[in-house]
Order: sequence, then C-alpha cells, then structure tokens
Amino acid sequence: MIVIPAIDLMDGKCVRLRQGRFDCKTVFSDDPVEVALRWQEMGARWIHIVDLDGAREGTMRNFEVVRRIVRSIKIPVQRGGGIRDMKRLQMVLDLGVKRAIIGTAALKKPEFAKLACERFGDKIAVGIDARDGMVTTDGWLNVSEKPAIQFAIEMEKLGVSLIIYTDIARDGTLSGVNLRAVKEMARSIDIPLIASGGVSSIDDVEKLKGIEHLGIIGVIIGKALYTGALDLKEAIEKAES
Repeated sequence: MIVIPAIDLMDGKCVRLRQGRFDCKTVFSDDPVEVALRWQEMGARWIHIVDLDGAREGTMRNFEVVRRIVRSIKIPVQRGGGIRDMKRLQMVLDLGVKRAIIGTAALKKPEFAKLACERFGDKIAVGIDARDGMVTTDGWLNVSEKPAIQFAIEMEKLGVSLIIYTDIARDGTLSGVNLRAVKEMARSIDIPLIASGGVSSIDDVEKLKGIEHLGIIGVIIGKALYTGALDLKEAIEKAES
C-alpha cells in the first residue's frame, strides 16, 4: 500500500476543504509546485491533484498550475476535477498526467467512462465521492440517488481498473478514516481501491494497512500532512512495511 499526498487546487492555490464545503476552505500554500516538490523529497511515489474549481464548474481553470507541477517533479501524478469529455481527458493526459480521474461525468455519462477505459486502459480511474453512502457530483455540491457501492460495481463492469473512494463526511476533518465503509466498498469489487477521507494519524494508516488484502493499494492523505498531525515519511514507512 502506498501513501499519496493530496494537492487540492483553488484559484491556483493549495487548499483543503472541510467535508467538501467550498465555504470551509483553508489555504495552505500559494505555491503548489513547491508543495509537490516537498512531498517528492519526503519520499512520495505519487501525487494526487484535484482541481476543485474544475470539479465545481466543469472547467480547466487550474490547467497551467497542473502543467507546472507535472513538469517540476519526477514522480507520477493522478489528477481529477472537471474532466467531463474526451477532449479534456486527452488534454490532461497530454500534460504528462499518468492517471486521469473521472467522477461526475462517469455517473452522468457512463458511456464516456467506458470509452475512456477502452482507449486509455489503466490511465483511467473513477473517483467515487460519497456522502452517507450516496455518490456526490459537481465538486461534492450535489448528492445523487446512486449508492456508491452500486456505482462502483457498475464501473467495474464497464472496464474501470481502479476506484478512488472518498468519504466526504470525513474529508478534511481529521476525524479518522471510515474503515467500515472502505471495507464494504473493497469487498464489493474485484478491482483495486485507493481510500481517501479523514486520515488523521498513523493509526489510520495502520488500520488501512490491516485490510490491504481486500485490494487496498493506496491511501490519499491531505490535511493531516499539512497540519503536521501526520509525518509523511512515517506514514510511507508504515504503509510499505
């Protein structure tokens, strides 16, 4: 299992939201490139980037920031937020992003997810952001009527090779990972899962490591790293032990 530091972008800055709420924003850095370089230096194997403006608006507002990050670091980047059609997907991959994450578009246009997987294979992941077990869309602003587990199963059948699962209620709260929900999701699918949301301490990393056998290949960590509640080097050592 690997630890993947998160860089959430809004107006070109590195921010963290609380429970996906855009009105509960904390700016941690005006220089996302410097942040990415720091995580790389500390041993990160991947960087997770979300364009929050893109997720909310369906735009590519932070495109140039992502470009600078990708060009500045040597480790691979996965990037989500606002990828709603093949043109934008191709633009993101052409930047050098190794894995594109689609979410809202996968729910609203499953044929797009299917085509993306057929064309780009394991360069595509589906991000499932859930609140109370239901899939959210449009940058977490809207809650759909689709159960997260049902959606994951549907995406696997379409050819998706990786799910990134975020518990919105825990995200940015440092309240601990929702282990029960992660277990239920992992047991429902036969493809790998990356967990996200609520990681607050090394204990959460240990808990996820304990269920790695269910197909948990990674954990995304954001606020705990930015606040110093969790040391990235220690988390990596624990996850990869």
